[in-house]
Amino acid sequence: MHWSYPKEGSILQTIRGKNVALEEQGLKLPSPTKTGTTIVGIVFKDGVVIGADTRATADQQVLDKNCFKIHYLAPNMNCCGAGTAADTKFTNDLVSSQLELHRLSTGRESRVVTALTLLKRILFKHQGNISAFLILGGYDVTGPKLYTIASQGNTDNVPFTTMGSGSLAAMSMLESRWKKDMERQEAIDLVKDALEAGVFNDLGSGGAVNIAIIEKGKTELKMEYSKPEREPKCRSYKFARGSTAVLNSSTVTVAEGDAMDTS
Repeated sequence: MHWSYPKEGSILQTIRGKNVALEEQGLKLPSPTKTGTTIVGIVFKDGVVIGADTRATADQQVLDKNCFKIHYLAPNMNCCGAGTAADTKFTNDLVSSQLELHRLSTGRESRVVTALTLLKRILFKHQGNISAFLILGGYDVTGPKLYTIASQGNTDNVPFTTMGSGSLAAMSMLESRWKKDMERQEAIDLVKDALEAGVFNDLGSGGAVNIAIIEKGKTELKMEYSKPEREPKCRSYKFARGSTAVLNSSTVTVAEGDAMDTS
């Protein structure tokens, strides 16, 4: 079958017009694949803690149980990614190389806002077609910084945040327990508990918990800091025979030759 496009100069030359024209001819647009993730970031007294789970999914399938979602940008900053794994990885790799060239050119440490500007420009340019939802954390001359970046390029500077399909459960932990000037271990425990809340309440999140602690002059990665495991159920859901009433019954006589072969 031949697919014809709208005539030159018509209003249907827009992307939306082309899609509508193709749909009218029977060609359907592909539906997006649902992904799942929980990523978290908070600011504490001396730096930033960010973390992510390790499960990569496509709709109802678990494709990777050990997907590393904390991406390196510079020695003083990292970025967690939710969305399409390839989009988040290569977007961060592109910005990481640009930051490296910038440091070689200026001889100075990269600022977090520089990475933020590069990331938001890339995502805004593609108008959400790059499926990357990012949490950027770092420490520069202005102190600890934490930003969220949506796939359309809009950003926000926040003291704590979470993104991904498990973000609702994770946010409940952050909103109830985050406070200003938290201690280092207290912040690590909060990020771990928030990620575990996402893992337990979202089928798209799972695996282990990876955490990055970014402070002045150093960054520490804690791989598989915890492996969330569900506690055994408090009650048994097995019912004894006869618990359910029999409303009616019938007997079927199997004719010779129709019986199941049990040999």
